[in-house]
Amino acid sequence: MINIQYYQTPVGELILGAYDGQLCLADWRYRKKRTNIDKRLQQGLNAEYIEKDTPILQQTRQQLDEYFNRKRQSFDVPLLMVGTDFQKQVWQGLIAIPYGKTCSYLQLAKNIGNEKAVRAVASANGANAISIMIPCHRIIGSDGSLTGYAGGLETKSYLLNLEYA
Repeated sequence: MINIQYYQTPVGELILGAYDGQLCLADWRYRKKRTNIDKRLQQGLNAEYIEKDTPILQQTRQQLDEYFNRKRQSFDVPLLMVGTDFQKQVWQGLIAIPYGKTCSYLQLAKNIGNEKAVRAVASANGANAISIMIPCHRIIGSDGSLTGYAGGLETKSYLLNLEYA
């Protein structure tokens, strides 16, 4: 089973999921690709969602509360990334982007040693199921513009402003 709980942020609701003592889901509940993300997780882990609290979900909520109150800049919840090796490489690259900093898809592709894979990097970024802790909101356009975000551009702007302050 993937144990899930809902968490209300200042800018929208997250669905949190834990499997085998690790966080596998912290995603915007009402995002466009909700069904795709849920299917990938459930098939990848051969598990169904059940609404039940766990110590990992409690720890996640506490750390997210601290983040939104500007008392936490990094997370130490154990993460379980469900995806291809390439997606996991991109997500590790996202984790390496420091709090309060941004990066373009091109720069992220260079950072993971695959400069020609900009579109694949963008696709992997969009498939991220662990928002905020795997900070896909820190990706911006090469021209400095805000690019798409599962939680919406207003949410992305909020998160970046929270970290810049």
